[in-house]
Amino acid sequence: MTSLLVKSCCLFFFILFVSQHYSVSATLDPEKPCKRFVLYYHGILFGGNDGANATSAATANATGLGNAYFGMLVVFDDPMTKDQHLLSPPVARAQGFYFYDMKTTYNAWFAYTLIFNLSDHKGTSNIMGADMITEETRDLSVVGGTGDFFMARGIATLFKYFRLKMDIKLYECY
Repeated sequence: MTSLLVKSCCLFFFILFVSQHYSVSATLDPEKPCKRFVLYYHGILFGGNDGANATSAATANATGLGNAYFGMLVVFDDPMTKDQHLLSPPVARAQGFYFYDMKTTYNAWFAYTLIFNLSDHKGTSNIMGADMITEETRDLSVVGGTGDFFMARGIATLFKYFRLKMDIKLYECY
């Protein structure tokens, strides 16, 4: 009886050791994403008389505290293209919101979904995080997705241009 208990315990710890050894995840190499693509974001904020062209609208006005935009909430449904031209065919839509959340400088917090249904990719990619608007480049987190982007994780780097450039690098692809 004792011998059987000892053998069972040894077997249990051996299996535990082996499973821990093989379950350690590989380290991620920032230079080698599993998927990478560049998209351009085309947002046109509604100004009161341009409803036909607008792709976003302020749904909550600024509070008047701090800078001119603090507290303003914007909802958007913007086309995403492979180049900087507004009239290029969209390969995705960015649908979500952002709000200005810093009183002392321009800073926004974004949460949106890239919906790929008009291109080579099918599915969605969810992106969120702080956008330090005054910086030349900013990183937002890719926190999941569906379809071709099922449970993807990575970084969307935003570059300051006339049309916002997004360099999306996914490090966990399934």
